[in-house]
Amino acid sequence: MNRTITYHISGSDSGLRIEQFLRRQGYSRQNLTELKKMHESILVNGVWLHLNEHLHTDDTLTIRIQENECSEKIPPTELPLNIIYEDEDILVINKPAGMPIHPSQNNYYNSLANALAWYYEQQGKPFIFRCTNRLDRDTSGLTIIAKHMVSSSILSQMVREHTISREYRAIVRGSVTPPCGTIDAPLSRKPGSIIERTVDFEHGERAVTHYQVLEEKNGHSLVSLHLETGRTHQIRIHMKYLGFPLIGDYLYNPDMEFMSRQALHSYRMQFTHPITGEHMDFIAPLPEDMQVLGVEH
Repeated sequence: MNRTITYHISGSDSGLRIEQFLRRQGYSRQNLTELKKMHESILVNGVWLHLNEHLHTDDTLTIRIQENECSEKIPPTELPLNIIYEDEDILVINKPAGMPIHPSQNNYYNSLANALAWYYEQQGKPFIFRCTNRLDRDTSGLTIIAKHMVSSSILSQMVREHTISREYRAIVRGSVTPPCGTIDAPLSRKPGSIIERTVDFEHGERAVTHYQVLEEKNGHSLVSLHLETGRTHQIRIHMKYLGFPLIGDYLYNPDMEFMSRQALHSYRMQFTHPITGEHMDFIAPLPEDMQVLGVEH
């Protein structure tokens, strides 16, 4: 994926080396190493320069990202894609339940990565799959894909710094008590399982979930959840720990009367665009299978 990014140097950045300026924009050391290998990738006022050159007021710095490789072991597959937003740097996709993010031994052709490989193959463009927030196979909703190495690096740093706001919606049976609060319970791998996680105050990693009941209807509650951390199965385990596990969750609560998958949806994401700095705000309404109980928020 090729991308040209242009920066206009202000007085406050005058005197910085190109490397220093780009690091301040969020470029990783690996990004800079890769740029050095690309032909005419760093231009100042149209002249190809090294990273140790200095910038001056009113300079125009042009970065030319040239990525011609494709992700290996991801066969392109024609699958439905619900693209909410796309520009030169990112994709925001509303992933359906039942679609894994990555190919695996038993899901080699039906993942989101397969679908995107097909999408870009049809455009004649190379594509390296870089997913920022990985959803479980049976969790629906919003996920962000970086389209090149720089947007990927910056988004990954935002994930580490918890500056991407993520709101999920879940359905549980019963009336959640208390109706709002914070669950601060560390998580670790469940002994004897390679998949399941469990609350573990002795050896677990810190995990924090903020929740609020939005609606109670037909003996169930629709819950809004904000993640402060992003541990594997965090919402599913935290709600079970609270005493109100998600319906349809075959691992932690096989309550399949109304749902055949965990009733969890990545509903809203807010973040700063990794290249432009623009505030981004996306919502994916509840899918049909989560409206079966009459909740529609």
